[in-house]
Parts: sequence; C-alpha cells; structure tokens
Amino acid sequence: MPHTHYTTLISAANLHERMTAAPGSVLVVDCRFDLLDPQAGESAYAAGHLPGARYLHLDRDLSGPKTGKNGRHPLPDRASLVATLADWGLNAGQQVVAYDAQGGAYAARLWWLLRWLGHDSVAVLDGGLQAWEASGYALSKDVPTATPGTFKAGAPLQVTVDAAAVVRNLATRELTVVDARANDRYRGENETIDPVGGHIPGAKNRFFKDNLTADGRFKSAHTLREEFTALLPGVTPEHVVLQCGSGVTACHNALAMEIAGMHGAALYGGSWSEWVCDPSRPVATGPNP
Repeated sequence: MPHTHYTTLISAANLHERMTAAPGSVLVVDCRFDLLDPQAGESAYAAGHLPGARYLHLDRDLSGPKTGKNGRHPLPDRASLVATLADWGLNAGQQVVAYDAQGGAYAARLWWLLRWLGHDSVAVLDGGLQAWEASGYALSKDVPTATPGTFKAGAPLQVTVDAAAVVRNLATRELTVVDARANDRYRGENETIDPVGGHIPGAKNRFFKDNLTADGRFKSAHTLREEFTALLPGVTPEHVVLQCGSGVTACHNALAMEIAGMHGAALYGGSWSEWVCDPSRPVATGPNP
C-alpha cells in the first residue's frame, strides 16, 4: 500500500502512525534553535527528541558561510547541503518531516531548502514538539546511526532573488516584498539583532507568527488564503518576494502561502541582515503601507 505523500504539514497522529507502520520510510529532522543561544537547540535534542530524529543546526547545517556582506544566515551551497542530507541517510523521494519547538520557524527553513533542492516529499510537523508531547507520544535520547542515502538534487521547486533584484524593484515596483519580522522590528523599533532598524522601502509586513493559531498550529488553508489576499490585493504569488531578518522565518510565510494554494513566491535569502550591510541601500521606518 503506497504511503501518503506530505508536502506541507503533517499532524502528530499521522506522523506517529507512519513511523509505527513503516519506521524507515520517513526521515525525521529536529530543527530546534534559538538565535540568542545557538547551542540551545542541540542541547534540547540531546535531552529528548522524536524517536529516530536527527538534528540539523541552523548555523552549521542549514546556512552557508558568512562573509559580512551576505547576511546572518546565507543560503547554503546546494552541493554541500545535498551531501549533508545524503550523509544523514536521506534517499531520493523519501518523506522528510521537520519539526521544532518554535512554531515551525526553523523547521520551515528545512522545508524550503529541500524544495529548493527539488525534493517535495517534505512536511513540517504541525504544532511541533509540543503537539507530539500533547498527544502522549514518547521522546527518545537515542541518537540514530546513519547509513548514507541516495539523495541528489533536482530542479528547484522554489525561486530566489538577490539584493540587486530587490534594489531594481525599488524603481519598478513589479514585485511586492513581504517582511516576516515582528511588527516593531519592521517599523524600526526595538531592533536588537541587526545594526540598523526599519524595513526595505515598499515592503509589507506579515509577522510569521500570524500564520499560527493560539495552540501553535497553522491556520486553515482558507484563513491563510484570505489573510494573504487581503495583504496582497491584486498581486499574484509569482510577483511576491518573501524576506525577514536573515532568510529563515520568511520560509514560514512561504509555507503558509503554499498551504493556502498560493504557489510561486520568491525568497530573498539575504533579507534585512544583508540589505543593511550596504549603506547605499535605502531604509524605511514606520507602519505597514
């Protein structure tokens, strides 16, 4: 009997059923992270994780080298990421499930990266570790041994734009930029992570946590579609560029749009932290236009 193919979200119940029925059919990845304490996620993984899960570190595994000009979490080299995933046991076409304990903020980065590598059998655990534990399912401290897998990159299923394209768009306004950071950081207030506060001129604000309900699960496809359509009246997804502080939580908005059936938005991977590295790039402050 063929397995269900999950490409956006998977519930704790469905993941548990899949792991029980066919343990080797799914690669589970723990993506927990804390921007202010980069070792916290790995420590949490050691203390207890979903059975069989492997840990991927945002800085070390899911980002490329920083140059001082390319932002805090530049996209990794495709070949390096493919090698990492294959070493961890990923096979071509295998179902991947990513989870964290931060509402999907970091799991969505792996979801996006795998799609960027042409792998669409990837889903985020809806509600994360909290949903798993609330369902009464066990955690494990065992670290699985990996048998290298057969994974290879395919044609990208996600689109990217660079800083030059975003600069050009300041004049053409052909694209609508959507910023996933908290509202106060977007307005230029309370900036504690990047050296400059504010936002890219013309960008609209959609805080990634607005994609979630109070229990940390994603809102329904219908609700997400209504909210993104209200934010982007008359704008097709192919004319949307998603960004955030460093290209991480922008992937959460990408996942939300995918859930909503709004396909084709691009990611500006360098995001705000790259944008402000060049003082010639303009900065705006204040509320959502």
